[in-house]
Amino acid sequence: MILTTTDKIPNKEISEILGISRGSTVRAKNIGQDIFAAFKHLVGGEISEYTNLQADSREQAIQRMKQDAIDLGADAIINVRLTTSMVMQGAAEILAYGTAVKLK
Repeated sequence: MILTTTDKIPNKEISEILGISRGSTVRAKNIGQDIFAAFKHLVGGEISEYTNLQADSREQAIQRMKQDAIDLGADAIINVRLTTSMVMQGAAEILAYGTAVKLK
């Protein structure tokens, strides 16, 4: 599965647009991460627990988007975007979306 943030794929021709492909996940912080984060907040630096949580969330959203595109019969997803939004205090949704296409 080819993923790109552009609207074209070099040396490939799009034969059909299949529709929007999307994948999302909602993740929440946990008390263990919050304790470590509070300590790091005091001394400064990257809060790796949250960085890892966000990275895992993005990867899961992308994998779900790819599966959605496969279900549509796509060969690629163009114009891939990621967005996030707060669902409730301490929980955020990561959404990956793009245009599922068939290539010649």
